Amino acid sequence: MPDIEYIRAEIERMRIQVHRQRGEIRQLQRAGIPTTSAEALLERMLNNIDGLCAERDRLKKEQPRASKGKVLGGRRW
Repeated sequence: MPDIEYIRAEIERMRIQVHRQRGEIRQLQRAGIPTTSAEALLERMLNNIDGLCAERDRLKKEQPRASKGKVLGGRRW
């Protein structure tokens, strides 16, 4: 099972790919080439990112909190 750092890195990598894909779609549109398949690929990529974000959030909730029970300054009352 991948850890939270791997998922964060994968999300960042996918976001870079989405940015490139959007640029390519703009180039195709300027050239008058149909972009239906490229837009479908972009939609699948965005859905994949959404799934990774949900997994990251789930893993983040499962992590123990270090500051639980402390007030500002680290004092315990």
